[in-house]
This record gives sequence, C-alpha cells and structure tokens, in this order.
Amino acid sequence: MTQTRIAATSGLDPSIPPEVALFSYYRNAEQHGANLLFRLLRHLETPEAQVALSQHLAEETRHAWLWTERCLRAGHKPLIVDDGYQTRIGRAAGIPRDKVDLLALTVVVEQRALRRYQRHLKSPTVDVDTREVLERVTADEAWHVDWIREEGRRIAAEKGAPERFDDAVRRYRQIDAAVTAELEVAEREQLGAVAVEW
Repeated sequence: MTQTRIAATSGLDPSIPPEVALFSYYRNAEQHGANLLFRLLRHLETPEAQVALSQHLAEETRHAWLWTERCLRAGHKPLIVDDGYQTRIGRAAGIPRDKVDLLALTVVVEQRALRRYQRHLKSPTVDVDTREVLERVTADEAWHVDWIREEGRRIAAEKGAPERFDDAVRRYRQIDAAVTAELEVAEREQLGAVAVEW
C-alpha cells in the first residue's frame, strides 16, 4: 500500500480529516528544516556552531516525530506533502550562494514556523492534544532563530560586510511573503476552518 500524498493545490481526500493534512504540512516543514540543517553541518565548522547545529537538528527531527505521532493519534498516517512551504520557498529563492545566504534563508523559514505555530496556539478551536504539541515545538523555535541570526551576522561581519546578512533576510522575507500568500489561499480552500493564518 502506498502512502497517501497531498499537495496544497489539489483537493483533499474526503476520508482524511483536514487537521491530519495540516499536521502533515507541519511535519513536512520540520523534515525539510532538518535536511537544511544537516547540510549546514558541512559549512559551519566552529565548535560552537557544530554544537548549536547538532542541538537544532535534534529538535527539528523531534518536532517532525511529534507531528507524526499527532497524525497517528488522530487515527491516520501522515500524508506525503508534494509541494509544501519549504519546497516552494526553495524553488522561489533558488540555491543560496554562500553561508550568509543559507543562514538568512534559515532564519526566515524558522521565523515563519514560529509565527504560524503561535497563531495556531491562539485559535479558540485548538484541541488539548494539538495545543501540547504546539507548545513543545514553539518552545524551541525562538532559540533556533536567535542562534542562527547571531551566526549569520558574525560570518557577514567576519567577511567585512556586516549589513549583508540583514539585507539577505529582507530579500528572503519578500520571497517568503509571495510564497505564503499563495499557500494561504490554497490551504483555506483545502482545509477550510482548520487552516491557520500564515
């Protein structure tokens, strides 16, 4: 039996609860985030960065597992996401040209995850089980943003262009805004009342 797939631009199988699709989108974003961090391990060689990356990577994979478990507790296996946020922002942004760009893109992606989880937590309809998962993953996200931002600014300053990191973050935020505007419309159509503001 093959795993059920989902794309933000396609209809949702009526036998699958919309919240399972939402949890699957969250899971997918965390998995892609872990993949990005794994690639960063080859580029950030200071002992401090290696320690922070290892902790961050462990947390991202734990978050993906928490969303997997949440799908299972909802009575369904997680869906395979074909065109989630991370895939779309990667297509729109292209391949980062160096460590500063890679870190700037990571900050923008982490900030988006944090905001989305915070918005979901404010929903009056969020159930207790989902709230617990959201609280656990949100507790890690602020630290993720902070350490990556500091590392990106440090590397940019080391290269003699301290403003370059913040300039790259601004550029990636514009890309993020375009990507999330598309996704928000698609998810509202697909998930209805379960959709969470981007």
